[in-house]
Amino acid sequence: MGTIRLTAAQATVRWLAAQQVRVDGAEVPYFAGVWAIFGHGNVAGLGEALQAAGEALPTWRAHNEQGMAHAAIAYAKQMRRQRAMVCTTSIGPGATNLATAAALAHVNRLPVLLLPGDVYASHRPDPVLQQLEDFADAAITANDCLRPVSRYFARIADPRRILEALPQALATMLDPATCGPATLAFCQDTQAEAFDYPAAFFARRVWHASRVPADAAAIDALAAALRQSRRPLLIAGGGVHYGGAQDALAALAEATGLCVAETQAGKGALAWDHPQALGAIGVTGSAAANAAAHVADVIVAAGTRLQDFTTGSRSLFPDGRLFQVNVQPFDARKHGAHAVVGDAREVFEALAARLAGWRVPAAVAAADRAAMQAWNAAVSTATAGAPSTRLPSDAQVIGAVQRALNDDAIVVCAAGGLPGELHKLWRTSRPDGYHAEYGYSCMGYEIAGGLGVKFAAPEREVVVMVGDGSYLMMNSELATSVMLGRKLIVVLLDNRGFGCIHRLQRATGGAAFNNLLVDTRHATLPEIDFAAHARSLGALAEKAATLGELETALARARAADRSYVVVVDTDPLKATEAGGWWWDVAVPEVSARPEVGAARRAYETKLRKGVDPA
Repeated sequence: MGTIRLTAAQATVRWLAAQQVRVDGAEVPYFAGVWAIFGHGNVAGLGEALQAAGEALPTWRAHNEQGMAHAAIAYAKQMRRQRAMVCTTSIGPGATNLATAAALAHVNRLPVLLLPGDVYASHRPDPVLQQLEDFADAAITANDCLRPVSRYFARIADPRRILEALPQALATMLDPATCGPATLAFCQDTQAEAFDYPAAFFARRVWHASRVPADAAAIDALAAALRQSRRPLLIAGGGVHYGGAQDALAALAEATGLCVAETQAGKGALAWDHPQALGAIGVTGSAAANAAAHVADVIVAAGTRLQDFTTGSRSLFPDGRLFQVNVQPFDARKHGAHAVVGDAREVFEALAARLAGWRVPAAVAAADRAAMQAWNAAVSTATAGAPSTRLPSDAQVIGAVQRALNDDAIVVCAAGGLPGELHKLWRTSRPDGYHAEYGYSCMGYEIAGGLGVKFAAPEREVVVMVGDGSYLMMNSELATSVMLGRKLIVVLLDNRGFGCIHRLQRATGGAAFNNLLVDTRHATLPEIDFAAHARSLGALAEKAATLGELETALARARAADRSYVVVVDTDPLKATEAGGWWWDVAVPEVSARPEVGAARRAYETKLRKGVDPA
């Protein structure tokens, strides 16, 4: 067997470029490219190797390590986990800046390969610049903070280590049950060290994503429960999208009359106007979906980890039998569920065969349709235009944005109040038109995430909706989008602070404190010109004074040749009252504020008696 003498970094890059997957019938590289911010810990090793690779593994420069990792993760999400990207940083702050993004990918079960530089394996020049030193453990480095937020972690302290670590990392990322971030902490002297690698290691390889078939007995039990049920409900999570199960879901729903509610990650699994679609579920859910969930006797949750926003802090379906369909047994067994461990598409197709001839009772189906008609009317009311004499709500801005776009656009959002309003109100017509990161609810994801979405869907309009708080937290990848010619339309809603948390603070009895800028300890309240700031980063930008101006500005944005930011002032106090559900946010047992005492008594009543949809 022949060998090729390469540095460990060169070998890593060559191996990454040789890995292929099949997407829509065509073989394509699994790794679409590398995001890199270079420093002394990776520029001489990985930097040299990436430059030599050229188009075989293209490299892009970003402005912030967390931001570039968000872009890589958003790309993988928009590609439905079929492809991924790589991120490399130097040691020290470059590496630790990856931790938030890695946690986001871990929570959302999304693949990304992290290659942070690390200290010298030889420890010859210790301590090197930016090296973290643990007084009790000399093996600890800054990269160890990535261990708990990685699905796979290895330190590359010997050039031979990549022969095992690289395939293991990729296998973890491709496995639907273990999918998440993989981290290879790459010692900087090891990157530059040469070794005679087996030539076969670099052979082109096509990887195939596996499907997990469900146990026949588990599907039989689920089918039997549904046949005996009077008011069943199916909840579609992100696993429906990642498993390519949308068509199978629609076929099952149409054949049986099963109604479908959707999580944030599952939104769009059915089109908003599909006869079986009940819309969003949970704390940010539709009135139709939540009412159906509260009285359901059998709940089938497919491809979701059922976090508290989905379950109304475990209050939403108190009496129903819960079945969890998931490729990950850890998720399938949550909440005491009957576990159906398997791929969503495989399970839906098997269920459709077992339920042939059975349908949801006609009276229940009619009631659900009526509830959804009423909900659609409520959505139209909430998203209608506002008089120009007052600031618009987030919901009204959402309505204006939706009217200005076509169904092919992709809306991107993350933290704050906007994801909740979008979950309730955005009308998604196709499965890949809604991209919200709400598993980690990470402020600063929006613009960087939009950039990753644009890489995945360069032919489509990508519209980022972001609040002023999130924009100020991370906006540098707006400049990256201009540099790379990846146009984004950014709608920036300025409510002058953290309006969502301000509303929560007041709802739990707290005084207005440290959320809206007017309630913070500042010597001067700045008049921030967000449009001017966006222009300084190379984007086109303007401010809209009314919803009508917003719609005309969006027409200009659609026609523009580069990223375009439209700023609009919004009401920080107004949220959509229709729909929704209780969320367990603990209120202090004792407080000098009578408002907190009243909120605590109401909180204890809900804990004691449960939550009623009225």
